[in-house]
Amino acid sequence: MPEPASETRVRAVIPATALQALIDALAQTHTVIGPVLRDGAIIYDRIARTEDLPAGWTDRQEAGRYNVERRDDAALFGYNVGPHSWKKFLHPPRETLFTARREGSELTITPDESAGQERYAFLGVRACEVAAIARQDRIFMGGAYRDAGYAARRRNAFIVAVNCTEAGATCFCASMGTGPHVQAGFDLALTELLDDNRHDFLVQAGSPAGAALLATLPGRVTEGADLAASAAGKARADAQMGRKLETKGLKEALQANPTHSRWDEVATRCLSCANCTMVCPTCFCTTVTDVSDLSGTEFTRERQWDSCFTLDFSYVHGGAVRQSGAARYRQWLTHKIASWIDQFGESGCVGCGRCITWCPVGIDLTVEAAIIAAGDAK
Repeated sequence: MPEPASETRVRAVIPATALQALIDALAQTHTVIGPVLRDGAIIYDRIARTEDLPAGWTDRQEAGRYNVERRDDAALFGYNVGPHSWKKFLHPPRETLFTARREGSELTITPDESAGQERYAFLGVRACEVAAIARQDRIFMGGAYRDAGYAARRRNAFIVAVNCTEAGATCFCASMGTGPHVQAGFDLALTELLDDNRHDFLVQAGSPAGAALLATLPGRVTEGADLAASAAGKARADAQMGRKLETKGLKEALQANPTHSRWDEVATRCLSCANCTMVCPTCFCTTVTDVSDLSGTEFTRERQWDSCFTLDFSYVHGGAVRQSGAARYRQWLTHKIASWIDQFGESGCVGCGRCITWCPVGIDLTVEAAIIAAGDAK
């Protein structure tokens, strides 16, 4: 887990060919996870070579649409975000909590000691995703009840962020103050500098561990032209943001409009499929299941992702609290960008745009929030 470096402005420029040295160094102590092109999408999986990265590929996104296509250059990180988030590694979709075994009148409960033993190095974490990890840190480690498995995985993680120099049609991280360049919460941050004459990375250390690793990589001292190119990339990404969300007064407006007619209108389109919560990098709802053997002497308790869009999620004795699709969508949107602030002091949305892209019917959070916040229709 990144700790602030004594000098967080430690920078260097390394050639793109040196990225293999970075991967090799990380692989000595961690399982390296990075972007790969697979089954028509850029996802996160294990990597060992720079050849595993989606060189020369980009993605095109819109509400309910995603596709990959060739770029006209060899950018290694020339895409935005795909269906995966780093949540799947730090907060796994399914996790064993404990195993219980009955022998006669004795019941033995054994916690799953393997939880949290993984040591991951994440390569290619976008600024919005770094912000999402920080939000999950507050959820799982910030209160009186810490999640031991999450805390161990987070403590062992090494984060290599990648600053965005392009933005997608569903991105709105600038509105949420989470991007397009990372500010904190990383060990190393890369900015890809690519033109007809160069293919380099501007590297900034964000922790003592990052600074130590950076010192072992072949590179040179940063020059003014490198910083100017990085700043130009940030400005380009800012200008390309495909979505905007006005956050001033949004929390209060959403919480003041529980009966707005738009909730019913969006429910006529919403499939309650839970895609938005599955791809969201901050959603954290789970349920628990007990799996028993046929003899009834041993069972395992497992935790798995769930969603507030499922009818059973709000089930209590007598039935579900949120019976309608309108009620479930209202719960999700209002919690994500309003009552989350009451709980954790900041919005649960980081502006990555995944919920827009991966909604099968193209429901757009930024549109729905703006209409409901206007507060006229009842």
